[in-house]
Amino acid sequence: MAKKTSKTRYINLSSNSGGFSAIFKRFKGGKNEYNFDDLSVLRRILSNEKARILHVIKTKKPESIYSLAKTLNRDFKSVSEDIKLLEQVGFIELVADKKGKRIRHKPVLSVDEILISFNI
Repeated sequence: MAKKTSKTRYINLSSNSGGFSAIFKRFKGGKNEYNFDDLSVLRRILSNEKARILHVIKTKKPESIYSLAKTLNRDFKSVSEDIKLLEQVGFIELVADKKGKRIRHKPVLSVDEILISFNI
C-alpha cells in the first residue's frame, strides 16, 4: 500500500513595524510562494465562509461549483469568487469534467493541512 503524502500549506506571520506581515508557502518542496503585505488578505482567505467551502468540498465532494453553491445555500457568483481566491492561494484546484457539450469544474482540495505560525 502506498503511503499518502501530506499536502500542507504554511502561513508564517512575522511582526513587522508593529503589525504582522504574512508569507504563504505551498506544501514542502513547492516552488510557488505567496507574499501578502497585509493581514487583511489573510482574514479574507480564512473567513468562516471559506472554511465552510473547504469543509463541504472535503465531506460532500460536490461535482461542480454550482452544486457546491446549492449545498451551501449561497449565491453562485459569491461562491465562484471565493473558489477563485482559494484556488489562487493553492487550497483547492478545479478539475474540468466534460458532460456532453458542457464543461463543469469540480472543486477538489489541494491541501489537507494549513499551518499558521506567529513570529513575534
